[in-house]
Amino acid sequence: MFSRSCEYGLRAVIFIAQQSHLGHKASLTSISQAVDSPPSYTAKILQQLAKNNVIDSSKGPKGGFFMTQEAMKTLTLEAVVTVLDGDSIYTNCGLGLKQCNDKKPCPLHFKFVAIKGELKAMLQNTTLIMLVNDMNLDNFHLKR
Repeated sequence: MFSRSCEYGLRAVIFIAQQSHLGHKASLTSISQAVDSPPSYTAKILQQLAKNNVIDSSKGPKGGFFMTQEAMKTLTLEAVVTVLDGDSIYTNCGLGLKQCNDKKPCPLHFKFVAIKGELKAMLQNTTLIMLVNDMNLDNFHLKR
């Protein structure tokens, strides 16, 4: 459903939010290990997220990636998905057809329209602080 970079990015943002909530900055190494992503690939994703103000970063010995409490309260999963995948998840055909639309639908078009609507609503209504508050390390994990 999401691109691989978006999957890694979502997991990374959740991990960074969790660490920030605990008062810690997350290093590239810790993020990469926590989300089971190659470090160089993770670095590119984090750079894109920082460039788009989804996460913050600081350099130096006490540096790392972090989020403010305010950002965690307002940032939705939709914002992360939009930065990493754009809006294609909501607009592209579920079967990958280029000419699929309401006037010339594929066999699954209208079923996918409903699913995409529900997905968009879920992503729009889920903030990072909601996920951080719900996380119980014994029940949730971020690795495949």
